[in-house]
Amino acid sequence: MSSSGSLSRGRRCTTIASRLNASAESAAASSRGRKKAVAARRVEYYDDEEAPGQEPCDVFINHRGVDTKRTVARLLYDRLVDGGIHAFLDNKSMRPGDRLEERIGAAISECSVAVAIFSPHYCDSEYCLRELAMLVESRKTIIPIFYDIKPSDLILPQAVVDTAAHPRDIERFKFALREAKNTVGLTYDPATGDLAELVSLAADAVMESIDKQEITQGRQMIMSRL
Repeated sequence: MSSSGSLSRGRRCTTIASRLNASAESAAASSRGRKKAVAARRVEYYDDEEAPGQEPCDVFINHRGVDTKRTVARLLYDRLVDGGIHAFLDNKSMRPGDRLEERIGAAISECSVAVAIFSPHYCDSEYCLRELAMLVESRKTIIPIFYDIKPSDLILPQAVVDTAAHPRDIERFKFALREAKNTVGLTYDPATGDLAELVSLAADAVMESIDKQEITQGRQMIMSRL
């Protein structure tokens, strides 16, 4: 093997390595730029009197842990956080000493968007249904994910009806489920679906909704100051 051939290959390897490094640096800069842009919008649009260091919850993830906590719920949470979005997922956002109802109630009150992940055992949980009812009653934007379930399957089980703490909750739960059925969402079949694609589509839908709301809020603030 000639020395000139080795040098030529060495130069090509060096050039390829340089291009890869430049591409990685460009991608990292783009990611940092998006996060700075998100942060900048929040500084502009959020109330000036908001206490520093208390970043409000942007997205509340409503889900049944036994079905989706280790799959779509966790993957979506990670994707949103990586994109500079402050998401609430109970096992990631709660801290020792937090009071369950107060912390969840505050997150629902703060959020502008919610993702409701409906799964086979979702309707068996009064906690899930109560969160959904609170989101609907608060008129939050809800993005449904029908995970291994059809919208028509969202029926209040008799066991929940029999054990509901308050009779009025039954009507609240039924109304919330009807609203979910009538909202366009994402569907996923674990047997044939692409989980990565589902998470990507859900994250894009969340970010688009947040962007629209922040633009609207910004315009309203500008008009109020004129």
